[in-house]
Amino acid sequence: MLLVTCPHCGARPEIEFRYGGEAHIARPADPSALDDRQWAEFLYFRSNPKGVYAERWNHAHGCGRWFNALRDTASDAFLATYPAGQQRPDLGGGR
Repeated sequence: MLLVTCPHCGARPEIEFRYGGEAHIARPADPSALDDRQWAEFLYFRSNPKGVYAERWNHAHGCGRWFNALRDTASDAFLATYPAGQQRPDLGGGR
């Protein structure tokens, strides 16, 4: 079983968590000014890299808090987790 480290509770089994999409996506400043194409891009179009990816996660069956994680999509390994609202950590080594 995959262990995910909640920055608030520590390492827990993956079944306690829910995926919440790509992290660090800013909401539009003036949503009423967007046309349908722009709304579709905001809502549905995300990067999908092979490699390190910043994601939002919710500890649904634990503290209930949202946090961000850096996960390698090729290996499914969690490289870092950090509270929501904080900047993405620099892992160094070109990642």
